[in-house]
Amino acid sequence: MDDDVLTTLKILIIGESGVGKSSLLLRFTDDTFDPELAATIVYDVTKRDSFTKLGNWLNELETYCTRNDLVKMLVGNKIDKDNREVDRNEGLKFARKHSMLFIEASAKTRDGVQCAFEELVEKILQTPGLWESSTQSCGVQLSDDPQQQGHGACGGYCSLL
Repeated sequence: MDDDVLTTLKILIIGESGVGKSSLLLRFTDDTFDPELAATIVYDVTKRDSFTKLGNWLNELETYCTRNDLVKMLVGNKIDKDNREVDRNEGLKFARKHSMLFIEASAKTRDGVQCAFEELVEKILQTPGLWESSTQSCGVQLSDDPQQQGHGACGGYCSLL
């Protein structure tokens, strides 16, 4: 029997409609961007309303997830746009308050996208209870919420607490 084990990680991407969740995922997995992509249910730095509703999404997560050791990441998307309504420091403050990783990104220009997923996986690997067993009902969250501060490998995009 082969000692190599294939591990599947569950990543939940949540946030308001139109903030770019699907675009972030497509940029990471296929390195593509479709400006006409249909909206799905991250926060959008150009839409304050998507930021103010983050608490609702966290409540949903807490209500329906049976785990308390989740790795959560807040992603402020669409940093390529000029009409920013949510300052980076606001996102970082929210992420710190809720013990989340934080990154700002642009699915359109690729900025921060690779880093977001790499940092998320790195943090998961540092939390063995999330990947040692595949029997858990909920494991990882990638949301549009700011989190922790500090990795220089991300070119200044990621912050880890």
